[in-house]
Amino acid sequence: MPISSPALLDTRYPLETPEGVDLLLQPAGLLPRLLAFLVDLLIRGGIVLLFSIALVSLGRFGWGLWSICFFVISWWYPVLFEVLWQGRTPGKHYMGLRVVHADGTPIGWSASLIRNLLRTVDMLPACYSAAIISLLFSQRLQRIGDLAANTLVVYREAPLNSAPLPEAPEVIPPHSLQLDEQLAILDYAERFAQLSPERRQELADILCPSLKLRPEHAQASLLGMARFLRGHA
Repeated sequence: MPISSPALLDTRYPLETPEGVDLLLQPAGLLPRLLAFLVDLLIRGGIVLLFSIALVSLGRFGWGLWSICFFVISWWYPVLFEVLWQGRTPGKHYMGLRVVHADGTPIGWSASLIRNLLRTVDMLPACYSAAIISLLFSQRLQRIGDLAANTLVVYREAPLNSAPLPEAPEVIPPHSLQLDEQLAILDYAERFAQLSPERRQELADILCPSLKLRPEHAQASLLGMARFLRGHA
């Protein structure tokens, strides 16, 4: 079930698994999903082309085999990869994405079949217009197939190696922090060097109310809290 929390950084989606494990999933937007789809489309096109070259000399029997191969590649390529390769097709793997159930558990056969069969609806009326509209208006960036199957396309988890934190004196948090608050502070500090000054302050302002920080001191306080949390993990 989702964890109630204050405003989160970017588009991360917090949830608690049935086993009581807290997760933060980051749904993927339109562009990375489109690029993953194009990579898979090129791979499928290459496979179909190879079958065409191999079977063209067999006449009508060869075209019958080609039709079966085309059907299997078109409809079962994503399902087999998603179920047997931890929610990834080659295109999703290349883009660092995977498909999961909305509760964070690995995708199964029925959910994968539903979300991929409903691509026919997502294509309507042309050029995947229905899918694009659904993605833009869905809170968790789900196309129609994802809504029906209750699935999410998310970024794969980053390696567990912790990024270095900027130098700052440790600051003890003003109160006991929830898990999502701790993760938000650590995430802010780990990304600090890659953010513009304006973005640093914008994200710091999001965390000010729940941590009771003054905006002018928020950045230094968050970096100090991150070092405190990292040292006491």
